[in-house]
Amino acid sequence: MVIVRGRVRKIPEWKRKEVELLTRLLKEHRVVAVADLTKLPSAQLQEIRKTLRNKVYMRVVKNTLMSKAIDEVLNVRKNIAKLKDYLKGSNVFLFTNMNPFELYMLLEKYKIPAYAKPGDVAEKEIIIPAGNTGIPPGPIFSVFGKLKIPTKVQEGTIWVTKDTVVAKPGDKISTELASLLQKLEIMPMEIGLRLKVVYEDGIILEPKDLKINIKEYKEKIREALISAYKLGVEVAFPEKEIIELTLLKAQLNALALAIETAFITPETLPYMLSKATLLANILASNIASKAPELELGVATPKPKKEEEKGKEEKIEKEEEEELAAGLEALFG
Repeated sequence: MVIVRGRVRKIPEWKRKEVELLTRLLKEHRVVAVADLTKLPSAQLQEIRKTLRNKVYMRVVKNTLMSKAIDEVLNVRKNIAKLKDYLKGSNVFLFTNMNPFELYMLLEKYKIPAYAKPGDVAEKEIIIPAGNTGIPPGPIFSVFGKLKIPTKVQEGTIWVTKDTVVAKPGDKISTELASLLQKLEIMPMEIGLRLKVVYEDGIILEPKDLKINIKEYKEKIREALISAYKLGVEVAFPEKEIIELTLLKAQLNALALAIETAFITPETLPYMLSKATLLANILASNIASKAPELELGVATPKPKKEEEKGKEEKIEKEEEEELAAGLEALFG
């Protein structure tokens, strides 16, 4: 019971039980989210609920009841009182133990495109692309002019001469723009559950905090991994993968140094002979162009049998692949 204006007012049993349930859910789940139900068809909500039923518990309740439940867990859930700032309008509450970023991406996945209506607020930049609109000339010309969209008449239809931004994020969609977008079959809006806020162990996250570029994120991880490997090789960090790369780098450096100093070993000799032959051919070519009477020619190796040639090519290819793999592991 509660006292309202001096009168004792009995709280309905269903409200008491609902607050008890919400209180238990707030205690049992690490992540609590508030999502906007405005303009979301009930059929789509049920589809989302069905898809996420093994990962997310969803419940539509009055904001006042959720507020009372939050008051019940203030001592056990740090910073959870801030959720009250988002208890406005029609909401659905989500309870889960999954990662907030994963939750955000799942909800984004189940959004569907929709036409804009007058008064809608653009969530992203809306562009009228250049090209044939398929609309014949007529009174609609004035709409293009009002929206400052450059056009021309060609082949009996209106053409947009260049890509034109007609709305930026936060702009309200006018009646004229909504009508034109529908005629052009452009659906700039999305219908789905729109997260307002996510609470995780005392941290408040808004959609702008949860939106990440997966491709860019993967690239950053790849770059960080390569940098870590390079640093590990540089300091010879005692890890199996690092030591293998460090030894490979040392072997390649030793081979390069031996070739540069003409240190003859079974491993360096083929490289040294190849280098000497290349330099000799370059020298002979330069002399031949200036003193043709010497009749110098570029040395060419004797033809080999196809079988021998095939074996050598296979060995060389395997060596090149092994060397390339090592270099790629070292330097990306």
